[in-house]
Amino acid sequence: MTNPLLEDQLLPAFSAIQPEHIQPAIESLLKRNRERLAQLLADLKASGAAPGWDNLAAPLEQWDDELNKAWSPVGHLNGVQNSDELRAAYNACLPLLSQYSTEIGQNAELCNAYKALKASAEFASLTVQQQTTINNELRDFHLAGVDLPAEKKQRFGDISQRLSEITSKFSENVLDATHAWHKHITDEAELAGLPDSAKSLLAQLAQQKELDGYLITLDFPSFYPVLTYADNRELRKEVYTANVTRASDVGPNAGEFDNSGLMLEILQLRYEQAQLLGYESYAALSLASKMAESPAQVLEFLDDLAKKAKPQAEREIAELKQFAKDDYNADDLQPWDVGYYAEKLRQQRYAISQEDIRPYLPVNTVIKGMFETVSRLFDLEFVEQQDFDSYHPDVRFFEIHKDGQHLASFYLDLYARAKKRGGAWMDVCRTRRQTAAGLQLPVAYLVCNFTPPVGEQPALLTHDELTTLFHEFGHGLHHMLTRMDVAAVSGISGVAWDAVELPSQFLENWCYEPEALAFISGHYLHKNGQPGEPLPKALLDKLLAAKNFQSAMGTMRQIEFSLFDFRLHHEFRDQGADVQALLNDVRSQVTVVPIVPFSRFQHSFTHIFAGGYAAGYYSYKWAEVLSADAFSRFEDEGIFNKQTGLSFLDEILSQGGSREAAQLFENFRGRAPSVEPLLRHCGIDLPQSTTEDEIA
Repeated sequence: MTNPLLEDQLLPAFSAIQPEHIQPAIESLLKRNRERLAQLLADLKASGAAPGWDNLAAPLEQWDDELNKAWSPVGHLNGVQNSDELRAAYNACLPLLSQYSTEIGQNAELCNAYKALKASAEFASLTVQQQTTINNELRDFHLAGVDLPAEKKQRFGDISQRLSEITSKFSENVLDATHAWHKHITDEAELAGLPDSAKSLLAQLAQQKELDGYLITLDFPSFYPVLTYADNRELRKEVYTANVTRASDVGPNAGEFDNSGLMLEILQLRYEQAQLLGYESYAALSLASKMAESPAQVLEFLDDLAKKAKPQAEREIAELKQFAKDDYNADDLQPWDVGYYAEKLRQQRYAISQEDIRPYLPVNTVIKGMFETVSRLFDLEFVEQQDFDSYHPDVRFFEIHKDGQHLASFYLDLYARAKKRGGAWMDVCRTRRQTAAGLQLPVAYLVCNFTPPVGEQPALLTHDELTTLFHEFGHGLHHMLTRMDVAAVSGISGVAWDAVELPSQFLENWCYEPEALAFISGHYLHKNGQPGEPLPKALLDKLLAAKNFQSAMGTMRQIEFSLFDFRLHHEFRDQGADVQALLNDVRSQVTVVPIVPFSRFQHSFTHIFAGGYAAGYYSYKWAEVLSADAFSRFEDEGIFNKQTGLSFLDEILSQGGSREAAQLFENFRGRAPSVEPLLRHCGIDLPQSTTEDEIA
């Protein structure tokens, strides 16, 4: 049987990949890699040759790349087109890959070869990216337990394997719980208050299930308009309850996909690994490869930001409560009321809603405008390709060119659908690296869950969706515009996790710039093939005026998530820990909005229990400081200043993980980062004496 995962292809052969291909391919590649590594080490020993880049690091990079090129499309399909057969094949490979990773990380002979390379005369002549790769490898050997005695090595490996299995199960439970609940409505009166665009989507969802009326699901484009616009309070409560109890012990599907036990086991195993390596907590272990230097520094950063934002957040929620009471006689504000009355207050104060913006953000106009924005900054050209191997009709494929040269490519998968994981993300398909056959170009997956086209009407984005698209594209650019050609530090590889959000949050700023919105936006109704009218100045002024509406409340919500995550991983010590109690304690310090005892948001917090953000969710706020400060240079020099744009490209985007993130930032900004631009962008007022704070 020919196996598309074992063929050397420029791009994944999605249409040919079947679940039965997956495990045989991975087993074959792992077997081959083990044999190659054993032969490499034997040859080094027999020949007496000193380990060097060409006879050690380069071949290992090649073998890793072959494995990654097979596994990448499998992981991607598991996220965007899940099925029982695919899931089973994917899960069957997780312990195999975990065991292999542990073997490599704990291979003392291989570690010693890298140590010899680091100590050799050749090391000084290597490029910066090669030296950084070797230093990172030596760090990672230690973090994989290479220094442990045999029995502890075995236990460390067993933990790693179990974690790979149960974190995947956590994510599956969230996906299954999300799709297990829906509400079928036949009486349109129950949806009073919803805009026509939302009702049209709900009607389309019902039609797809061969139902009359309307269908509400827990996919974001479906449930969010209900919480924001539905006049029916009981409906809002029902949808809210279903959403915040997903994969938990309470709610409409109580116990069916319950992640309670998995959370505790994940925390216990992470803590045990940290202890094996000599760290006091998993949080301390996680910082070994991040910008932040200690748990105390992270907690101080979050506490300080909370102190600065909370007074304004308390004023914002007090205003909302007073508004709801005065204008709607609602004096018992509950969580399912906050979004609804916030939208009423926004409309009263600024006479604008997301629905007013949506007609001016048809997806094709937005994509073209996003490309224009990036082209002005970095002198790029984007070329859509029609002939490519896809896995779904919605997926699009683009190439990036500069000065006539093909630099990179990316898949764009924008719309929510069944069997697709929620949220938005960028992932690696191919990594830029120098090979024996020439330069391998980077390829990225960009995935969102936007409202799809409804009927004959194109997909129309909200402004929030616009910023999400720019955010993910920022990640994509970080991966695709790298000039590094060593895989371990190419693109986003090797970048400190608390700096990886810098390019993504940085690019969001152009979503609020009038000069950019003039071509990012354009009404979807147009005549004679001419572009539609861009966002009118009156609406733009209202949008900008409303930009920081309840921004301090939003800041406190992110701080709540960050503190919960970091304290959980820093304070956890035993299986009997009470996750809910810790969350309640965090909320008592920083939460200003109403909360209810049945909320189980942590049970679907995939970022920290099934993603890469464990003890790292603070990275969003940490990197937001960096991104706001980086953008302030554009504010000073011109938002489309080509020289400034190319400086950001040269100093940040192109460098990958080849140098310390703090150094790259200072190379671009000329100084250490300041928190002042972030607070200013968020509209958070501060005494003059507090505006010069810096973070390391």
